[in-house]
Parts: sequence; C-alpha cells; structure tokens
Amino acid sequence: MSAIVLNEKFEEASRVALPESYKGINPHNVWLYVKSFQAAVRSNSAHTKTRSEVSGGGKKPFAQKGGGRARAGSRRSPIWVGGGTVFGPTNNRNYEQKINKKQKKVALNCALNALAENGKLFIVDSISVESGKTKDAVAIFNKLGQRDALLVKELIDDKTFLAFRNVDQSYLIEGNELNAYLASTFRSVVIEKAVWDKLVEGA
Repeated sequence: MSAIVLNEKFEEASRVALPESYKGINPHNVWLYVKSFQAAVRSNSAHTKTRSEVSGGGKKPFAQKGGGRARAGSRRSPIWVGGGTVFGPTNNRNYEQKINKKQKKVALNCALNALAENGKLFIVDSISVESGKTKDAVAIFNKLGQRDALLVKELIDDKTFLAFRNVDQSYLIEGNELNAYLASTFRSVVIEKAVWDKLVEGA
C-alpha cells in the first residue's frame, strides 16, 4: 500500500509506501475505537426527577385516618400526578468506554491503511491559504477531485482556518487531533508531510 504525494499544485508527484506495521490489522480495532469515541461525546442530558428532587410535598396532604382514602405522606410520591419519576434516566450515568493508547494507534493505522488501499490517502508539504479567502480554499479542494476530505495540518494558522471553515466538504484539524474516527469518517485524507513523518516515526 502507498500514499500519494502531492506537489505544490496538489497534483500527484510520487508515492510513498506505508510501514509494514500498518498492514494486516484487524478492522475490529477501528470499531472499538469508534464505539469508544462516540460514547465519550454523548451529551448525557436526559434526566428525570425523583421524589426527592421534585419541589413541594413538605406537608402531609390529608390526615392519616378518617377519610376513607389510602394514606399519603407527600404530594410528590410517584403515584401522584406531578410527583417524582421511578427508575427514569439520570444525567449522572458514565458512558465512557476505556481503550488504551496502543489500541488507539493501531486503529488509526488500520484506518489510514484502508484509505491507502483505495488511493485516498494524500501527503503534501503544506496546506495553507495565505489570502484567507474561501474561494482559494475551494480551488485547492477541487484540485483533489474528492467528494470530501479531512485536512490534517501541523499547526492551523488564522488565514487557513478562515478559508476552510465554510467549505462543507472539508474539515481542517491539527495533527494532534487526528484519530481513527475522523480518518474513517471521511472518504479521503490529506496530511502535511511534517505530521506524516511523526506518524510513521514510531511505526
């Protein structure tokens, strides 16, 4: 498998082989990472109040005896209208699923290898739009000839960020943000050479 090296005009100049460690990885590692990533970003906002959280209910509704009714100690009992909820969702639930650093790296390597197999992994010296104009960012994107692209820049400068922020088909991130979830979400990935060198350094 090889990644496509692009020149300054974002045209194919050569190809570079992927490290041997990128090959033969079980795709299940990507699934585990994606599952962990999505669990970590859950908003966890669903919450219902129990009888101890619902306001009111301090006074006994009526006398214990003499009314011919079932005894009641609070208007906030779950059997009363306006009372608390029993066994409802609470926002103190922890959805986090542990995944170790080694498996995160293996998952990313597997995702990048899959992109390389389909000719969708690109390496370029620099991703930069000095004008800060969206039309220039669109021109760069169109040269790739891809439906969508994840752009990985070592450090994002203000002008490049402004240029790409309104290009719906692309997503610009810094090198330390790259993960298996993003790499597997987009149909193509463009990585700056400085970021790529760091990725393969410990491979």
